Amino acid sequence: MGPLVIYEVISENINLLTAFIIGTAFGWVLESSGFSSSRKLAGVFYGYDMVVLKVFFTAAVTGMLGLLFMSLFGWIDLSLVYVNPTFLTSAIAGGVVMGAGFIMGGFCPGTSFSAAAIGKIDAMVFIVGLFIGIGLFGAGYSIWQELYLAADMGHLKISDSLGMSDGLFALLLILAASAIFYFAEMVERKFASHRL
Repeated sequence: MGPLVIYEVISENINLLTAFIIGTAFGWVLESSGFSSSRKLAGVFYGYDMVVLKVFFTAAVTGMLGLLFMSLFGWIDLSLVYVNPTFLTSAIAGGVVMGAGFIMGGFCPGTSFSAAAIGKIDAMVFIVGLFIGIGLFGAGYSIWQELYLAADMGHLKISDSLGMSDGLFALLLILAASAIFYFAEMVERKFASHRL
């Protein structure tokens, strides 16, 4: 049963090695899917290429279903799976900042490293900006600490906040994903001529 480190099935060192291998494989999948292209990534915002939306939505749904089925078969204890704490104000502010950076630079942090690994200079510049942003945030943390920690909602799952079971939420998310995929296909057809 998992989580494997908590139940001492594997050591912390093996856990870190596994994370490195999975992270490397994730980067390879990003690059193989064309996510090292800033044009493909920016295509979501311009409506002509929705592959990024589809891939990440598919990954989220697959991960969610994997955890639910492993829990159903007793392979993982979901109560021991770490859920990031929700700070609503900083999540919204961070989403706006990251979204603006995404549309201006054409990369998110993960895809920028994937693109830099194959020698894309614009991605390397983006990574330099990323570290400058991290440094400025750390140096000025006392200035915006109150904003960062505002609206603390604890370790909240969406299903809990909506007062429904994880299974019902999964079903609704799958239906929503199907509708979004259908809508994304319509948008792609409409804006296909705007491809950069």
